[in-house]
Amino acid sequence: MLRVGLVGFGFMGRMNFDQYVQLQEDGHPISLVAICDPQIEVLKHTKSAGNMNTAHEVYDLSPYNLYENLQHMLENEELDAISLAVPTYLHAEMACSLLERGYHVFEKPMARHSAEAWKMVAAAQSSGKKLLIGHCLRFWPGYEYLKGIIASGEFGEVTGAYFYRGSGAPKGWLVNDELSGGCMLDMHVHDTDIIHHLFGKPDKVSTLGRKVLPGSGYDIVSTHYFYQDGKVVNAQADWTLEGDFGFYMGYRINFERGNVVFDGAEVKVNPNCQPGFIAKLSSHTGYYRELVYFLKIIQNDEPVTLCMPESAAQSIEIIEAEIQSADQEGAWIRIR
Repeated sequence: MLRVGLVGFGFMGRMNFDQYVQLQEDGHPISLVAICDPQIEVLKHTKSAGNMNTAHEVYDLSPYNLYENLQHMLENEELDAISLAVPTYLHAEMACSLLERGYHVFEKPMARHSAEAWKMVAAAQSSGKKLLIGHCLRFWPGYEYLKGIIASGEFGEVTGAYFYRGSGAPKGWLVNDELSGGCMLDMHVHDTDIIHHLFGKPDKVSTLGRKVLPGSGYDIVSTHYFYQDGKVVNAQADWTLEGDFGFYMGYRINFERGNVVFDGAEVKVNPNCQPGFIAKLSSHTGYYRELVYFLKIIQNDEPVTLCMPESAAQSIEIIEAEIQSADQEGAWIRIR
């Protein structure tokens, strides 16, 4: 039985909490033992806003051991793994410390800066513990299906790819660019990472961005990713969509012999020369499936292959190049 401590009980912490509860109900050998947050006594009675709905607005945490201090939790609990859902600027230091102390670590986003991300890579390597970065699109059924079609070559080569996500603005530290990296690192990074995962590192990027919210960095972005084979790849993000917009993510991919469209709910496959169809997908979200994978690699002592820390660190380097490009009004920035 894998014993897990959850650190952070804001929106993402609650989303992770929901998955751990579901894993336990589904019979997986995993147990959420303790929850730590400096404001846990307040948070357990209040709602948390995010761009997706959590299972509950207010949670009954009476079955769990609650802590306001991480050190106290580690001293009083026998844990195998820690799930980090803390503000981005705290991730690297906490993750490195936990890995070095012998805990497996699950977390996202990886770090505020790529230099910190590479320190996490080194800590995972030297400790021998598993570090899984929760880039959930790599585990999301609609994007996993796309990965399979690209790998199979069923419809030939990709000629064009467009990815999009949007929502209203978050609150608090997330709209402080120095702490979160803003829309680029908190939202747009998902599509940058899946492009990296699907097609490899681009040769260079060109980004246009607009700053709308004071102090939050780029809030609306559009990036072109250059590949030598000439496919046209673009990703856009916007977290200034207020009112009743809610949240949306999707893609449109064009192949030599067909196209595939994901509208956030279902994948429509449109071959050029035969009727289109709706793909059959897993009913579980990427949030659930990434934790199934985390449990599996720990249980079987397998290396991380689906979202290697090195790959996640490279995705942050791509984001940093995009920010540099936006600062230069869309100049092409070569990826190292």
